[in-house]
Amino acid sequence: MQHVKITIYTTPTCPYCARAKNYFRQLGLKFSEVDVSRDPLAAERLVKKTGQTGVPVIEIGNHIIVGFDKEKIDKLLGVR
Repeated sequence: MQHVKITIYTTPTCPYCARAKNYFRQLGLKFSEVDVSRDPLAAERLVKKTGQTGVPVIEIGNHIIVGFDKEKIDKLLGVR
């Protein structure tokens, strides 16, 4: 199933970030995690790219999902 690059922008205290990471693990998908609380340059890039300051922001290929939106994730990944 893994055919696209997945990146999750997170912070350590974000419960929805934890849910998103757990969901990808349940699906057996690899992902990169960027902790924006420890990487101010990544946080700045994220805001420029999405206009968002909240997390999680999930990048699947060229698609951006703000928040843990399981329905959108499933649709992008072809999960039923």
